[in-house]
Amino acid sequence: MSFSLKVKNEVCRYTNMDKKEAIAALSAIMKVSGTLLLGGNKQFSFKIATENPAIARLIFKMLKEHFNIHTKIMVKRSNSLKKNNVYIILITEEMGVRDLLKEVGLLKENENIFSLDYSIPRDVIEAEECKRSYIRGAFLGGGSIANPEKTYHLEFVTHDNDYAEDLSNLINEYGLNSKVIQRKSSFIVYLKEGEQIVDLLNIIGAHSSLLELENVRIMKEMRNNVNRLVNCETANLSKTVNAAVRQVESIKLIQREIGLARLPKNLREIAELRLNYPDESLKELGEMLSPAVGKSGVNHRLRRIEKIAEELRKEGR
Repeated sequence: MSFSLKVKNEVCRYTNMDKKEAIAALSAIMKVSGTLLLGGNKQFSFKIATENPAIARLIFKMLKEHFNIHTKIMVKRSNSLKKNNVYIILITEEMGVRDLLKEVGLLKENENIFSLDYSIPRDVIEAEECKRSYIRGAFLGGGSIANPEKTYHLEFVTHDNDYAEDLSNLINEYGLNSKVIQRKSSFIVYLKEGEQIVDLLNIIGAHSSLLELENVRIMKEMRNNVNRLVNCETANLSKTVNAAVRQVESIKLIQREIGLARLPKNLREIAELRLNYPDESLKELGEMLSPAVGKSGVNHRLRRIEKIAEELRKEGR
């Protein structure tokens, strides 16, 4: 089961809502994933299609409990390559589709002329719980979320630019930073930051999924921190090894050209130690001296040795 399906199934378990919340949720679901069907004699009906049986059951339950609409769930085979079932809920004139569409803010009537309203009706989302319910419905109707193990991405697919902007503004009322892009003929409202996706899951009531995503975020952050530390240690080790090789080469050059006995005592001592212990750190070399010398002191002496070797190289050209 995909993470997106887990989230939707969890959200569908939220059924303890009053009629205003049901109106908000249905308004979003119908606007995002519904189709208005026109028939003869100016009769029309409304169809909602989904591949998720939990969403179909939730819509059926809301229509029955809050609007006294006794519809049916029809099942047909999808034409897509996945061959999933498609669950269809059809609301007809006899069931009161006109009144329902007006109540959820999808249909406007002016002198017997009907038109669809693609905005988010403000009277539907006046209350705080209704705002959350609307976003929940929009996610059920056209939302998806990527597997957080791979990437952080949550989106709502809509079919109208003005509606997408309205939905984005509603989401951003919660301090989020959703944005809108066009993808072919669709308009996508999306979030790409893990923390903001967590906040949105909290808004729509997907608390178990929220905890799962947070666990993934913690593990990914720990892995990233470990990788950074390992990379840092590897880089430091590489620098240390390269420096030691360079120092040994300089000391051998001096030994070959003029002999180590020509060096001052303090430089000769550290040169002999470096030759005998090429893998030791500067701190460990300093502790072998008598009296002991700190890391910076050892580094200073080895730099002087390298400078002498460099001068000898120039003379030998």
